[in-house]
Amino acid sequence: MRYLLLLILILLSHALSAQKDPVTPEGAKDTSLLRKKKSKRAIKKDSLGITIKDYKIVSYARDTTYLDTTLSIQKEYKYNFLRKDDFELMPFSNVGQPYNHLGLNFERNTLYPSLGANARHFNYMEVQDISYYNVATPMTDLFFKTTFEQGQLLDAMLTFNTSRRFNFSVAYKGGRSLGKYQWSQSKWGNFRSTANYVTKDGRYRLRAHWTSQELEGEENGGISNKELQFESKDPDFKDRSRIDVFFTDAENILIGKRYFLDHQYRFLKSETDSVRSKSNYLGIGHIFTYETKNYQFSQDSENEFFGDALVSPISDRANLKTMYNEINTEFSNRTLGVLKASISLYNYNYFFNSTVTTDEGFIPNRLTGEEIALGAKYNKQIGGFKIAADVAFNLVGDLTGNIINASASYQINEKNKISASLHSSSRLPDFNFLLYQSDYENYNWYNEPGFDKEQISSLQFNLESQVWGDLSAKYTTTDNYTYFRSLANDEQADTNLENAFIKPFQEEQSVNYLKVQYFKEFKFGDFALSNTLMYQNVSQNNEVLNLPTFLTRNTFYYSKHVFKKAMFLQTGITFKYFSSYNMDAYNPLLAEFYTQNREKLGGFPLLDFFVNAKVRTARIYLKAEHFNSSFTGNNFYAAPDYPYRDFVIRFGLVWNFFS
Repeated sequence: MRYLLLLILILLSHALSAQKDPVTPEGAKDTSLLRKKKSKRAIKKDSLGITIKDYKIVSYARDTTYLDTTLSIQKEYKYNFLRKDDFELMPFSNVGQPYNHLGLNFERNTLYPSLGANARHFNYMEVQDISYYNVATPMTDLFFKTTFEQGQLLDAMLTFNTSRRFNFSVAYKGGRSLGKYQWSQSKWGNFRSTANYVTKDGRYRLRAHWTSQELEGEENGGISNKELQFESKDPDFKDRSRIDVFFTDAENILIGKRYFLDHQYRFLKSETDSVRSKSNYLGIGHIFTYETKNYQFSQDSENEFFGDALVSPISDRANLKTMYNEINTEFSNRTLGVLKASISLYNYNYFFNSTVTTDEGFIPNRLTGEEIALGAKYNKQIGGFKIAADVAFNLVGDLTGNIINASASYQINEKNKISASLHSSSRLPDFNFLLYQSDYENYNWYNEPGFDKEQISSLQFNLESQVWGDLSAKYTTTDNYTYFRSLANDEQADTNLENAFIKPFQEEQSVNYLKVQYFKEFKFGDFALSNTLMYQNVSQNNEVLNLPTFLTRNTFYYSKHVFKKAMFLQTGITFKYFSSYNMDAYNPLLAEFYTQNREKLGGFPLLDFFVNAKVRTARIYLKAEHFNSSFTGNNFYAAPDYPYRDFVIRFGLVWNFFS
C-alpha cells in the first residue's frame, strides 16, 4: 500500500488537467477525434488531429489494440475484480478471495513449474499479463468498484510519452474488503511500471517492466454449522458475521517482485521502402526476467482442522527465486514469414528454511538447478490464411520436457473465420507438489524422485461467425494428472477433519476432457439476448477431475442513447447456472483446491440486474448481484463450507482521461 498515496496524487493532478479536453462522446463507436490541439512534442503543424487510434495497447505477445471507451455487454462481463470475463469461475463471498473452477484450460504458456498456492494467484499479474502503451498524449485509466464492508477497489493507471518513441506507465491496483463473514478480510496491492522505447531508425527496440505485488487474506476454514445457521434461513443468522466458522486466527499471503527486460537490435533492414522496412529485417534479441516469490501461512495456535502440529504458533513459508535469460535471433521476410530461434537458461531456487525428518523419511529444504532449452517460432500470413507454430524443448535439467504449439486460421470473409490449434507439453507439476514443509505434521512431503512429468495434449477447433455465432471445441488428454485429495475416512470427514489428511497424488490412468462452448447474440431493435453455453465431459477411471456438465450465461438487455445522445444507457438481467457436481474443496493452508467426492454442489441460479451508462469517456456501473438469493434457497456455495455471496448492490466506474 506504500505506493498508493503517491499514485493517487499523480492521477488526481493529471485528471484535473485532463478534464479541459475530453474525448468527444459517442455511443457504441469511439472513432471521433480526441482533439485538434497542435503540439510541438506530439503533432506536426499540418496534422489532422489525434484520434482514438493514436492510443495503443500492446500485449506481451505484441498484439496491438486501440483504447476502447465503448460500453458493451462484454465490458459488463469484464467489470469485476479480475477485469476479465469470469464465465468459467465461481467467486467466493468476498472480493479478493479465491475462485473455484467451473471450466479448465490445461494448456501451458511456460516451460517451467510455478510456486504453487494457485488459489492465491488469481490476482497475481504474471509476465504475460502486463501491457505496454504507445500514446500520443498522457492518458489515465481509472477503475473503481465498491466491495463488501469497509473497503474499496481501485485500479489506476497513468501512461505518457516523453517523445514519439518512448512511453512510460505507472499503475497500482489496491484495495481492501472486510467481508460479510467472520475473519474473511482480504487486502491486495499490485504495483507495476512499464517502459517501451524504439530508436528513430527503428533498429533498436526495448520494453521493460517492474512489478511489486502483495496479496493477503484472512482464512476461517469455512462455516462450521451450515445446516442450522446458513441453510435453515434462520433470521438470527441473516447477519452473516454471526455464523460460526472453524477458526479466526489464520491468514495467508503471497508476495512477489519481478524485473523484466526484452530488447532487440535489427541489423538488416530496407531503408528505402517504407512498407518493406516494417517486414524485412534480421535481428538479435535478449530477454531477461528475475522474480522472487514467497507464500506464507500463519496461525496463532495449532488447530485439529489441519491435524497435529510440530510447533505452535504456525509459521509456514515457501520461497522461489528464478532468473531467466534468453538469446534469440529473428528473421522476417514478406515472402517467407517470420522465423525466430532462441536458446535460454533458467535458474531456479525453491526453498524452505530448514530440513525435516518425519516417520516417512528425510525431507530436504531445497530444489535448485539450471535448465537449458532451445526454442523456435514461426508465423506467416497469406491473404486470409495464417499459420503459426512454436516449439521449445529441454537440453539440460529435470523440470521440463517440451512445449509444442501449432495453429492455422482462415478468414473466409468479413463475417466468418475458422481456425484449428494443437498443443503438446511435458513438465513436472508445480513445486508445492514436489516438496513442501509445514509446522503441521501432515503437510510435509518430498515427491521429486517419485512424481513423473505431466503429459498434456490438446486439439481445438473454432468457428467465429457474425451470422451463426462463435463455436469452439477442445479435446484434451492428460497423463500423470497431479492433484490434491484427502485420505480421511468417512468418520473423519463427518467430523470436518478432511484437511488434516491432504496429500498430493498423480493419476496413473489418462484423463480425457472435452469442452464445447458456444456464443451467440440476438438483437431485436434496442433489445438484445446474449447467450454463452458450455458443455463438458470428463472420461476417467477414477474421479480425480470434477467439473459441471453444463454451464450457461444468458443476458437480456436494453441499450439506447438518451438525453439527446449525451448518455448511452444499458440495462438488463443476467442469468447464470451450472449443473451440480462434486465441486472442489478449498484448503487455506496450501491455498489450493483439492478433489472431493462426498458432496455435490451447484444446480442453483444466479441472477444479476444491472444498469450501466456511458457519459463522454466515463462508464458507470450499478449492479444488484444475486438478487434471487432470498427466495431460491440457501444452497449456494462456491466450495464445500464456503457460501457464495448474498444479494448486494455494488457500483463503480471506469474513466479515461486525456490531456
